[in-house]
Amino acid sequence: MNTLLVALLLTAAPEVTAPTMTRGEKLKGAEAVELSKLLASPTDYEGKTVAVEAKIRKACEKKGCWMELAGTEKGPGVRVTFKDYGFFVPLDSAGSTAKVEGVVKVALLEEARAKHYEAEGATVPKGKDGKYREVQLVAVGVELRK
Repeated sequence: MNTLLVALLLTAAPEVTAPTMTRGEKLKGAEAVELSKLLASPTDYEGKTVAVEAKIRKACEKKGCWMELAGTEKGPGVRVTFKDYGFFVPLDSAGSTAKVEGVVKVALLEEARAKHYEAEGATVPKGKDGKYREVQLVAVGVELRK
């Protein structure tokens, strides 16, 4: 066998990476925070711009106007909305990985809003007082990978 051909066959194939889709602004390198850390003490980050990378558990199936990042199928997550309703994600984004930069909010939701989110497939947790609360991230930019 030709030595050049053998060398080509033995050369490792280049690593193939999934294409990245960007929505909103290009990410600027905000402070990275692990999702579990954000969920454990969201008030420590309230009002701050952070970067979070996690799997998309659910996304709005009507417009792509929100997505929910979570580390597990059940349990708490972070609802991501998009600054000034200025961009959306694909309707089939669930299961993709998202890197998001945005401002953290801890929100008390009116029951009607919570029911609206639930009708779109979201999980909206209730606090000990029975009121709907959630950790939100108002994104200025998102990178998605399948």
